[in-house]
Amino acid sequence: MSVRERIASIQREILSGAVTPDHARQWLMSLTALLGKVHDEQRIADHDYKLVLLGCLQEGPANRAKIRAEVTTQYQRAREAKDTADLVIEMIRSCKVFTRSLDEEMRLAR
Repeated sequence: MSVRERIASIQREILSGAVTPDHARQWLMSLTALLGKVHDEQRIADHDYKLVLLGCLQEGPANRAKIRAEVTTQYQRAREAKDTADLVIEMIRSCKVFTRSLDEEMRLAR
């Protein structure tokens, strides 16, 4: 199972609404571990895109070079990596808020 597939699987489970404290903690640990892999992919994809952009800049004006570079698969890959990183960060935040609210509820129930 790829990193994106694992993230999508967690996202589907969260969207189903059947979130338990154990699941939230498990997802938080998994997402935090996967974030490093996502950042690695983001770094590599961004580097590949920048190489394409550099090549396009040598062919003409900067504004046209950027447009040409943004229609390549390297740009699409870099954009997907960035969007995946943003998604994982938001999912981590959601899991943290969920677990904090449960901890607060337990604290107040005592």
